[in-house]
Amino acid sequence: MLNLDMIYHASFVLKDVVRKTNLVPSPAINPECNVYLKPENLQLTGSFKVRGSGYMISQLSEEEKARGVIACSAGNHAQGVALAATKYGIKSLICLPDGAPISKVEATKGYGADVCLVKGVYDDAYKKALELRDECGYTFVHPFDDERVIAGQGTIGLEILSDLDNIDAVVVPIGGGGLIAGVACAIKKLKPKCKVYGVQAQGAPSMLNSIANKRIERLDSVSTIADGIAVKEPGANTFELVNKYVDGIVSVTEDEICSAILALIEQHKMIAEGAGAVSVAAVMFNKIPVKGKNVVCVVSGGNIDVTILSRVIKRGLYKTGRSCELCIELMDKPGQLQKVAEIIAANGGNVISVSHERGSETEDINGCFLRLILETRNYEHIAEINKALTDAGLRLHNERGN
Repeated sequence: MLNLDMIYHASFVLKDVVRKTNLVPSPAINPECNVYLKPENLQLTGSFKVRGSGYMISQLSEEEKARGVIACSAGNHAQGVALAATKYGIKSLICLPDGAPISKVEATKGYGADVCLVKGVYDDAYKKALELRDECGYTFVHPFDDERVIAGQGTIGLEILSDLDNIDAVVVPIGGGGLIAGVACAIKKLKPKCKVYGVQAQGAPSMLNSIANKRIERLDSVSTIADGIAVKEPGANTFELVNKYVDGIVSVTEDEICSAILALIEQHKMIAEGAGAVSVAAVMFNKIPVKGKNVVCVVSGGNIDVTILSRVIKRGLYKTGRSCELCIELMDKPGQLQKVAEIIAANGGNVISVSHERGSETEDINGCFLRLILETRNYEHIAEINKALTDAGLRLHNERGN
């Protein structure tokens, strides 16, 4: 079974493999508590995964090392295994679904792994990896449900405790549970009074449901921007460790995740993927009792697909009242747009998009709709602008951000 000695040994073994990520104070995330970030998104491969795979691979026998390792992943685990195997001079083969982003495929190759693209989805790639393991004698590196992998992830807990003495709570993302199992074991063994909370996306609450119902449960489907923690079923080992050491599990919405990603970009110039930002989202939106506490949020990874980053930022702006959409019913006559623009400008709003629609849906036959997108400061600012417009006799229809 996993124990503190294994985690300490993993820390010693990994000292030349991983980067120590120092805590970053983050006072604006939640002004009611003292927040620190554990930026594993700045790790060598952009996520914490290299810790677990690195320690697991280091503990293989010479015979196993000679045969090589195999893994299945569409993201962070693939790169962690590839880098760790290369560090130890071991052949690695990663099975990826053929629809995996080209950037992730090339990154995995760049760390020294051979890549086998498998037609279909993750489950097809996983099946192929097991077939190749049995056929060629590779050692399979599980992404989370292996005690050596969990011990490697637990080194994060040791680093947190070495950086901050008076810590009250640690908040950790949960997918399959390997990260929080290792971190919670280290924290609870060394500082039992420190709380450890897990966070899942609302669209993938497999561990949350399993712990609540006291048995491992498999979800029929998962749907979340936090693809790194979109796991249908937790592991047997991780379930037991989470049940033993973790104080509570909460979930966050897609809008809350996007808001956390945006906050990290603006406040720290730090890029986090959805899975990495859920811990920050939980603290930002008071999903856990952190008022007056010293709290560490583990930002587990930063490998977000840049093609969706703009959409994430846009959604985060709406969620935090930094942007809104207005629909105003007007008479279709000269001067109406000028009147609206003057009111918005006088109240400090910035118009970034205008759409003018003539149609039959207005009450007045000569009416029209003016749709605007505004840059705003917060929800209070939006309310001020809305009041100024209605006080001027304009009719507003509910739109996004109001």
